[in-house]
Amino acid sequence: MKDRPPIDRDSFEPPYAQLARTIRERIAGGAYRPGDRLPSEAELCAAFSVSPMTVRRAIGELVRADVVVTEHGRGTFVKPPQLAAASFDLGDLMRYLASPDVEARILEARIVSAGPRVAEKLAREEGERVISIKRLLLRGDEPVFYHSEYLVFDPARPLVEAELATTALQDLFSGAHGSDLKFGRLTLHASAFTETEASQLGEQPGTLAWVLEHLFFDFDDRPESWGRFVGRADRLSFTTTVGIPGPQEGV
Repeated sequence: MKDRPPIDRDSFEPPYAQLARTIRERIAGGAYRPGDRLPSEAELCAAFSVSPMTVRRAIGELVRADVVVTEHGRGTFVKPPQLAAASFDLGDLMRYLASPDVEARILEARIVSAGPRVAEKLAREEGERVISIKRLLLRGDEPVFYHSEYLVFDPARPLVEAELATTALQDLFSGAHGSDLKFGRLTLHASAFTETEASQLGEQPGTLAWVLEHLFFDFDDRPESWGRFVGRADRLSFTTTVGIPGPQEGV
């Protein structure tokens, strides 16, 4: 390991974290490639003048970060990019929701009888009362997303104006929606605009759209709310990185 950065004993960053970062940087720089075996524990101890415990903690950090894998009796190996494990964030959608020039216009907020699909999603009987909210998200005068949401009706928790604002949508995806939600499922798929969606967004019925469905559950694992964001196919893009990019890619 030539030209290695030294371990800075005066740094607030502990030695094991410095060692893990150094190994990660060498992987990013191509010194170690997918499938390569890293130097042994003894070699790393000698090269960096650190204890075996420091090396083990550094390797443990890299294992938890899914950068390397340890095989008993063989050593530690650099993992290849796991395409099947790639995950995507909702940065584009969150930027729309957080933008100060995006307005959430309430089209509908009322109690309705649950139809077959809503009843199935919310695990309710068909015809039970649920809260229906329809929103149109606009940037300036341009419609961006159509959002429909159905919530379980609870007379003890009346619908308040704050729940209808753009901030309520931000909270929904940032974890600040409240302590009554335990987990959620998000489903992204392509679809065609319905007549209602197309009319609200100024599109043609049947043209391609992105649909992001969200289903949230309470702490009794019961569905609490179900909704759909619908927008033009070019409104959302999804990018992720697999493997460890080099410094030229912004690492």
